[in-house]
Amino acid sequence: MIRRRSLAAALLIPAAAGAAEPGLDALLARYAATPADGVTRVAYARWKANAADMAALDAWIAEAATRRPSAMPRQEAFAFWANLYNALTLKVVLERYPVRSIKEIRSTGVGLDPRQFLGPWRTRLVTIEGARLSLDDIEHGTMRPTFRDPRVHYAVNCASIGCPNLPLRAWRAASLEADLDAAARAFVNHPRGAALLPGGGLRVSSIYRWFREDFGGDDAGVITHLARYAAPPLAGALRNLTRVTEDAYDWALNDATPN
Repeated sequence: MIRRRSLAAALLIPAAAGAAEPGLDALLARYAATPADGVTRVAYARWKANAADMAALDAWIAEAATRRPSAMPRQEAFAFWANLYNALTLKVVLERYPVRSIKEIRSTGVGLDPRQFLGPWRTRLVTIEGARLSLDDIEHGTMRPTFRDPRVHYAVNCASIGCPNLPLRAWRAASLEADLDAAARAFVNHPRGAALLPGGGLRVSSIYRWFREDFGGDDAGVITHLARYAAPPLAGALRNLTRVTEDAYDWALNDATPN
């Protein structure tokens, strides 16, 4: 985890305007879309075929690496880390595309780490304030312990159908709270987030099992979290439930043109 200055000191420094975000917005607008089924997909083949836009993503990441998130106010830092995570994930997939799942991409440069075979999340990809970081470092070593907000899981995207949607524009501090709540509602009310089963059971995304401690620590906590964002009739059904019946997750690539 990178060294951080105190939040009080950070709040004395004016927030940056996020000048590079329009560049990321343009790439997302060009290659990401949410069709009628509610799952955002990326046109990886078309993006990879465009050398200028591949270079544009690299340039956005390089510029982001010059920033100092330790000197940012909380919401700006949250947006910074989430955008960086998503941009790096896109870069990892694009560099290895075509793949059927991000889990086909192994981590490199991690010695005997057994998790290298589970996906690319251990590879150190970027240097921020002198620290060389992996996707795991960003999500689990920085975002989750720093912000202690379950909506981190709706902000970062792992390039999979089962994941909360990749946003169609970069996260921004000014609209972060409303945008995170909207992302939470979109996922919770989609069948891959939570679904009622015949007979009254509840199936949830495996995210709520893998990171249960972020959602209250037990089934009751998960259900309480879901109820906060659920729309009818899910909200009504959740009031009568005390446990999660099963969980599921789809690791297929969120590809607009699947192999």
